[in-house]
Amino acid sequence: MENDITVFVRNIRENTGIVFDAYSDFGEFIAGEDKGNVKSDFEGVYADSANSRTLFKFRYKNKNYIGSIAGINSASKNYAYLICELAEQSFAKTNLTKEEFFRSALFGEASYYTIKKYAKKYCRGSSVCVMLLVMDSGREEETLAVVSGYSANSADFACALEDGQCVFVKFFDENDGEYRSVAEYAEFLAQSVYEETGMKIGVFIGGTVKNVADLSLSFGQAIAAHRMSAAVNYRGGVHSFKEFIMVKMLEDLPKYKISEYLEMLLDSSARDIFDDKEMINTAEEFFENGLNVSETARKLYLHRNTLNYRLDKIEKATGLNIRKIADAITFRMITVILKLVR
Repeated sequence: MENDITVFVRNIRENTGIVFDAYSDFGEFIAGEDKGNVKSDFEGVYADSANSRTLFKFRYKNKNYIGSIAGINSASKNYAYLICELAEQSFAKTNLTKEEFFRSALFGEASYYTIKKYAKKYCRGSSVCVMLLVMDSGREEETLAVVSGYSANSADFACALEDGQCVFVKFFDENDGEYRSVAEYAEFLAQSVYEETGMKIGVFIGGTVKNVADLSLSFGQAIAAHRMSAAVNYRGGVHSFKEFIMVKMLEDLPKYKISEYLEMLLDSSARDIFDDKEMINTAEEFFENGLNVSETARKLYLHRNTLNYRLDKIEKATGLNIRKIADAITFRMITVILKLVR
C-alpha cells in the first residue's frame, strides 16, 4: 500500500515540480522528503504556518493519509484539493460491482471520487434510505429473495451482512405517483416476508437522505434503531431511528440527572405499577394501538371494562391518564428511563 503511495508522490514531484510528501493518519512520514512528523488533529485543509506548509487528508480504501505541500498561499491550497482528488482516483479500484460500491458507501469507505463516479451508474431516485433487516439466523437468503422480488426500482440493493441480518438500500422518487412513505414500505416488506416464508422479521429504518454520500449516516441510524429497540423492548416489528430520538436524548443525559427525574416522577405507588409486568404490557399494547380501547381489548383478549379498570388503576397510582396523549408520552418516557437504568 505504501509502495503505491511512494510512486504517486514521486510522480507528482517529477511531473509538476510540486513539493509533495505523504504521511500516515497519525502524522508519521511515508514518502517524499522526511521532515519529521506532521500535525494530525485537523480536518480538511490546514495551513501549518510554523513550518510554511499546507496539510490535507486523503483516503485509500478505508484508511486515511495526510499530504503535505510546501507553502501556505492560495495556490498551495488549490494544489492540495487537486492532489487529493488525483490520489483518490489513482487509488480507487476500477470497475466496482454494484455490491462492492454499495458496501463501501454503507461502511463509509467510498471516496468522494468513487461516489461521484458510480452514483450515476448504480443509483436512481430523488432520495434513499437504509433498512436493517433482522431475521432468524440462516434464513438470510429467503429474506433477500422476497425483498428483491418486491423491489420495483432497479437501483435498490440488498445483501446479507452477518448471521440474522441483511441490509436493504431503498431508492424513492417523490415525484412518482406510486410513492409511499418509507415506513409504509417497510411494513409492506415485513408483511410480504411473513406471508411468503412464515417468518417475522424486524425492519429498522435509518433516515432518508438526498445524497448517496450520506448512506453511511442512514446505515448508522438503522443500526442505532435496532440497538435502542432492544434496549427498551419496543413492540412491533418495524421501527425508524426517529422513534428513538427521545431514547437517544435520555441516553446522553448524566446518570445523576436521570435519577433526579425519576425522583420527581415516581413515588412508591407509582413504582409498583412500573414493576407490574401485566400493567406495563397493557400500557404498551394500548400505545401500540393508538390509544384505542376497543382494539387494545381485542388484542389482549380482554373485556373493555377490564381494560378500563387497568387504565384507571394506572392513573390512580401514577397520576397519569394515559388515554391522553400528553400523559401517554410521559408514561412512555418513564418506562424508557427505567429500562435504561436497570
